[in-house]
Amino acid sequence: MNSGQARMRLVQAGSVLAAAVLFAGCGSAYRPVVTPINPSGPAQQPQSFAVVVSVPSSSTPGIATIIDYAGDTVLAQAPIGPGPSVFTIDGTGFDGYTVNSDGTISNFPVSSSLQEKQVTYTSLSSSGQAAPPHPPANIFSPSFGMWTADQGGSYIDYFSGSPEGFKLAVPVTATPVTIAGPASSAQRDYAIVQKKASPTGVECNQSPTTGPAGEADAIEIATFTISAEIPVGKCPVFGISSSDAKRFFVLNRGDDTITVINSQNNTLDACTPFVNQTGQTVTCHPSLSVSPAPGFTHAGPVYGEYNAATNQLIVANYDGSSVSVIDVSLDQFGNDSPTFGTTFTIPVGAKPASVTALADGSRAYTANQSDGTANGTGNGTVTIVNLSSHTVEKTLPVIGHPRTVVSTENSEYGKVYVASPDSPYLTIIRTDQDIVDTTILVEGNILDVRVSTQNASSGNSNAVSRTPGFGQVCNLPDVTGAYPGTTAQPSSSPANCAAQNPSMLQ
Repeated sequence: MNSGQARMRLVQAGSVLAAAVLFAGCGSAYRPVVTPINPSGPAQQPQSFAVVVSVPSSSTPGIATIIDYAGDTVLAQAPIGPGPSVFTIDGTGFDGYTVNSDGTISNFPVSSSLQEKQVTYTSLSSSGQAAPPHPPANIFSPSFGMWTADQGGSYIDYFSGSPEGFKLAVPVTATPVTIAGPASSAQRDYAIVQKKASPTGVECNQSPTTGPAGEADAIEIATFTISAEIPVGKCPVFGISSSDAKRFFVLNRGDDTITVINSQNNTLDACTPFVNQTGQTVTCHPSLSVSPAPGFTHAGPVYGEYNAATNQLIVANYDGSSVSVIDVSLDQFGNDSPTFGTTFTIPVGAKPASVTALADGSRAYTANQSDGTANGTGNGTVTIVNLSSHTVEKTLPVIGHPRTVVSTENSEYGKVYVASPDSPYLTIIRTDQDIVDTTILVEGNILDVRVSTQNASSGNSNAVSRTPGFGQVCNLPDVTGAYPGTTAQPSSSPANCAAQNPSMLQ
């Protein structure tokens, strides 16, 4: 057989083999198929951070520290401007803001990869103002944009864009001390003004009970205009929005009242009693009262949170060492419910400067700034309040004299973060056992702390800053030598507040 015949035989054999394979493929022979099966389980929890701004010294930049919720570890740090005096984060938890001693406003991302190059700066504009802008008394950053209470000419300044910058100034009544509203978008926000009676403006720190009555100026978001000037009580210091944006509450430190504003009508929550569609008599409440603990004559509300789960307002009464738990529920028609205004007063530690409530409405935690003498440790405490029985469950000692306490949930249990302005340690409390889990050392004493995942109990408190002075609690505790270079003075005294916030006396 020659070579040509051999090649012909090979080709024929290959054709037969290919036909056999093709025929076999058309039959019922088993062909294995690999289908991957992905593991099942609960959805991944969103990443959550605690954000701390600290101040190493007056001559060095402030430091932003990002702390992981899950592991209580420091993920990132970056300098954010000289001498920050005001700090908050926005309603989304994505951006942080500080006001610095050089008049700049810092904007930085709340991220585990935060770096100095990501920090941007802007300044207040003096265009059209009667005087150069003073450092803002407070800042408020909802889900979009950022507001500042600018004391330079009694303006509310608005910042937006990317990077954010000054856009316009809305004139308000003298003197704006804070601005607040829902953390999400809303029809209007409210500027709280104290209408100070003297150029120094120290009445609400020196003697809140004799200070002037204030006002809440409604700012329409669509037009940047004032739509209403609503009277409030003496020395208003803080504002809280319900999460549904139907009520706005103003804390008046001077006369132990809380002004209730119907945000839907943009008026005081006042009306002639009437019978609603279900036959219930509706009574409106333009003002609510809070009470001090036994032995105190003045309550002095300075801070509060709205709890969406229970429709309650939880208020820290600094001058009266108490917490007020107030029913602010509405009926199905948006009117005050029959139980609206029902109030429970719970005595807590000395000088509660702030309070936070867990999202499920089970417990509240207070930052007692001046409990050092009572517990013999020289430090402050955190009181844990049962919001169902209205009793104190326990009191935990913390490092320093706490001014800020915030909470969040991101797993089967929550965490409470406690910051003291005279300490570089952040205290972390686990809410499943209500014990101090750990402390984290940051660089310099802590100015303030916020959480990136919003606590569902709060309508806006995580997005509103709190500057010492103007009736708000200052950072200096009532303890001799507890803060370098100070003597024993009330923490709300004009001298101490001015030392931390010079613009208060300008």
